[in-house]
Amino acid sequence: MTTQPNVFGEPIATCCTEPMTGFYRTGCCETGGDDHGVHTVCAVMTDEFLAFSKAAGNDLSTPMPKYGFAGLKAGDHWCLCAMRWQEAFEAGHAPLVNLHATHLHTLEFVELSDLQKFAL
Repeated sequence: MTTQPNVFGEPIATCCTEPMTGFYRTGCCETGGDDHGVHTVCAVMTDEFLAFSKAAGNDLSTPMPKYGFAGLKAGDHWCLCAMRWQEAFEAGHAPLVNLHATHLHTLEFVELSDLQKFAL
């Protein structure tokens, strides 16, 4: 765990280390000034969400070996961009989230009450 806060103001929990996630590839949905995509929502991938994301221009399921990315599958936990989660929520395709591993900064883009509806 790191000292960055989750949506409850507590130290953020690890989202996933297999596959290794997070903007900084620490396993946590930490963020900083260089994370322009705000990868702060710890979400559980579903086939429905992965198809939605691919159709929206962000293919998370296709492996990209040259970047060391094996591609995601249903059940994987991943640090999503807060705005992508909100977009999926509005379109009716939001994945479940681990609130203890979701960064406080997410609340600048997403309502806590909306996240709570999709909490693990």
